[in-house]
Amino acid sequence: MEERNFTYIIIGGGLAGASAVTGIRESDSNGTILLIGNEKHLPYDRPPLSKKLWFGKKKLGEIFIHPQDFYDDNGVTLMLGVAVNAIDPRQKKITTEKGQCFGYEKLLLATGARPKILAISGAALEGTCYYRSLDDYLKIRSQASPGKSAVVIGGGFIGSELAAALTINKVNVTMVFPGPTLCHHIFPDYLGRAIQQRYEDNGVRIICEEKPAAIAKRGDLFMTITESGKRIQSDIVVMGIGAMPEIKLARSSGIETGNGIVVNGYLQTSQPDIYAAGDNALFPYPTLGQAMRVEHWDNAFNQGKWAGRNMAGAHEPYTYMPYFFSDLFEFGYEAVGEIDSSLETYADWQKENDTGVVYYLRNGRVRGALMCNVWNQVSLARKLIQKGEMITRTSLQGAII
Repeated sequence: MEERNFTYIIIGGGLAGASAVTGIRESDSNGTILLIGNEKHLPYDRPPLSKKLWFGKKKLGEIFIHPQDFYDDNGVTLMLGVAVNAIDPRQKKITTEKGQCFGYEKLLLATGARPKILAISGAALEGTCYYRSLDDYLKIRSQASPGKSAVVIGGGFIGSELAAALTINKVNVTMVFPGPTLCHHIFPDYLGRAIQQRYEDNGVRIICEEKPAAIAKRGDLFMTITESGKRIQSDIVVMGIGAMPEIKLARSSGIETGNGIVVNGYLQTSQPDIYAAGDNALFPYPTLGQAMRVEHWDNAFNQGKWAGRNMAGAHEPYTYMPYFFSDLFEFGYEAVGEIDSSLETYADWQKENDTGVVYYLRNGRVRGALMCNVWNQVSLARKLIQKGEMITRTSLQGAII
């Protein structure tokens, strides 16, 4: 099979990969680009899959990052619905599952993350869904008619957003998760309990501090059995139990990996001509002084573009502080920095557990800020974290709102 060579190859058809095209073209208008994605769809935004698409705030055609014309106009060769099997860093070549071989000068791994899979009986039954992709949305949306029932396994970001989305669409939802409260890794206990009460007030049945032990199916109905013996019948079973960075391809190519693909400040891997960006990248976070992996839209968007510019010769360290956001019924938030419920927290409320800012503190310094129903203050929160000054609780009153 004839081999083709490209200046840039991007493996991954998500937000980071699409953003890299923009970054490359900011510095190099002529270099050839190949973008390979294992989904058949054009690159799209994932947040609407558990948010705006369910609420009628976006239409399906509006979630695509760019139309086909964008790729045509920027000289991008698209290969969608194709997986890459191997990278040869010495020969600077990749091989696809179809046996096609392509050479590169610079390569970006924007392979994202894959859903965690339950290790229980029935976890892979036909009809169960590990929710992550556009195809998953289309599948569950077609089943989620009013009056149907759903079991949502997982109480983190995806599980909590899906439960809210299904409930708003008049599906009877039961949540099963091992934590004491929703999103307990990020919300302090008092806030987690208040949000969980919102869910129950909206009709969601909460089964917390429980794990599923098995899933069975009889006809069109599922039966989820918990470790304590609870049995929940439903029309739909959907899992949102987190994701793992997609690092298999990098690891098999001899690229350094850990909890992600290890990159330096310029987003280069242990192979200098190979970069990584997005959900899969374990990168230095200068403001927080530690390596982090961030599975959120804003990081994928900015990091992908940054990597593209650096592949084209910009040599700019990635110093951006990404934020993330969510909508849980009437409770929405934006957050930046280290959002970890194990840290000391201080809440500056306008309305308790509803409107205000939760600060996350380490050794008397602000490490993160969760802005609850408070909007357009991410820049101010970033500056507060970047200062790294010793603070008092009194000094935080009204610091952002």
